[in-house]
This record gives sequence, structure tokens and C-alpha cells, in this order.
Amino acid sequence: MATPSRRSSKPRTARRKVAKVPRLRRCGTMSVHHRLLERDPGFRQRQIALEHACARRMARREFRLAGAPITVPVVVRIVYSTSAENVSDSQVRSQIRVLNQDYTAKNADRTRVPEVWRGLVTDSGVRFALARKDPNGKSTSGITRTQTTRTEFQDDDSVKRAASGGAKAWPAREYLNIWVCTLAGGLLGYAQFPGGPPATDGVVILNTAFGTVGTATAPFNRGRTATHEVGHWLNLRHIWGDTEDCSGSDFAADTPNAEGPNYGKPAFPHISCSNGPNGDMFVNYMDYVDDAAMFMFTAQQVARMSTTLEGPRSTIGRG
Repeated sequence: MATPSRRSSKPRTARRKVAKVPRLRRCGTMSVHHRLLERDPGFRQRQIALEHACARRMARREFRLAGAPITVPVVVRIVYSTSAENVSDSQVRSQIRVLNQDYTAKNADRTRVPEVWRGLVTDSGVRFALARKDPNGKSTSGITRTQTTRTEFQDDDSVKRAASGGAKAWPAREYLNIWVCTLAGGLLGYAQFPGGPPATDGVVILNTAFGTVGTATAPFNRGRTATHEVGHWLNLRHIWGDTEDCSGSDFAADTPNAEGPNYGKPAFPHISCSNGPNGDMFVNYMDYVDDAAMFMFTAQQVARMSTTLEGPRSTIGRG
């Protein structure tokens, strides 16, 4: 059962180390996305309509959201089996700080963006804050804790259902739900694109790739897994377009076409798909590099976020 966050009365659990962090970034969003497209024809149509709206905004060259900045209320759902997995409030707060730095382009390491792309670095106009009121209007820390008998979760949304050992989502019209748990199969996280079922809306993050302190483990200990997955929640795609050749697109023309994901800490330039002399924009948050090698969103990626926040997520942060 879910309980409010109270570190002074932490539930007793067996001590066991958290899951080992994967060596390379792996995101489950597109697998989840394609399954949902097949299960829910309405979701496919909503995604098509959103892409048309994105194209219209791009044509108008309107990047930032009207009325920005807006603040997204966040509820962090910690689902744990052992005390080591029950991440601290300070670890949660460290993640919220990273989201705010990255989405406002105030991250200190943005100076490491290659000079050719520095003019594209863009403040999204989106801010994040732990929720202060729960769905019943009662005061909350914005953090809930659910003890489970499950030792790990798959990308099948079972962490989002109490019946399968997880925690039920708070209303998606009002909150960004972030589940933090042990994920199987080397996954760092996954998200649901806009327009999907409210009961499973939000993002899921591996507990050793969340925040910057506590269980956060290198090379994913700078909070960028959540930055990446929240990008998907706001309708951003992987910069290589999720194909195995040069035919894919992330639908943002200011991110160079790329053949595939980049890993680790690449050296600039890394050229593929005849995209020289500057090559792949591996410093983008939507690539697969280590946390210490990603630093930016572009103007057209911000336009996609803005379209989402004026469309399927227009009730978020407006209360």
C-alpha cells in the first residue's frame, strides 16, 4: 500500500543492495509505444493529430509555449522491496533540481556543447515541482512509498497497478507520475507518449539511475535518465529516429540525421548518415550517451514540447 514520504518512520525491510546499474543506456519507451499503437487504435490517431499540430507550429516558427514558464506538478512513486531500494527524499529532490536545470538550459555543463550547436540550446519554458496537494486536496510531499513483494518490474506497466505490486497513478490530467523502482532487462527507464491511457501515463525510472545522490550510480548518476524519459512524455523522439539506417527522423529538423544511438562519451565529431562536418548531435538529451555527455534540447524539440503542453497535456500545470 502507498504511504506518504516519512523518512523518520521508514518501513522495516530486508537489506539487499539495489540492482546493478547497466553499463549502457537502454530506454524501453519505443517498445511500449509500438505495443500501445497496436492495442489502441485511438492512440494512433491522437499521435497523428499531435504530429500535424507540431508541423503547424514549426511552420509558424513558434517555439516557446505561450504563457511560459509553466510548472508541472510531479508525484514520485517509490516502489521498493528492500530498504536499499527505498530511495531518500533528498535523492528525489536532487532529481527535481536536475530536471529544472536541464529544462531551463541552466545546467552548468551546457558550456560543453560544441560551439556549432550552442545557438540551438533552448529553455523549454517548463518547470517541475513536487506536488503539494494530493488528488483529494490534502497536503502532500509529492512523494509516496509503496512496499512490494516484487523484486523487479518489466516495461509492461505492472509497476503502475496495485494489483501487480505497484502503485496506481494519480490523475494524469493534473500530475506527472514518476515511478522509481528496480527494472529488469537492463532498462534505465521508459515513458508513455502523450495521448495514451491515463492509468499508465507517466515515466518509470530505475532506482540506480534516479537523481544524483543515494543509490544513483555512475555513469547514470546525474539525473539525465529522467530528463530523457520526461522528454518522451513531452513527445520527443530519439534523435536517430529509431531505425537501423539513415531513414529515421525525430521530427526536429535542427537535430542532424543520425544512423543510430551513440553510447558512452563520444568524441566530437561523430559522423554518420553523411552529416559531416559536425556529425551526430550526441550531446542531446534524447541520445543514449552517458549522463556526463548530454547537455541540451534544441529549439524545434522545445516546439514539440510546447505543442504537447497546448494539446494533450494542456491541463498540466494550469491549476
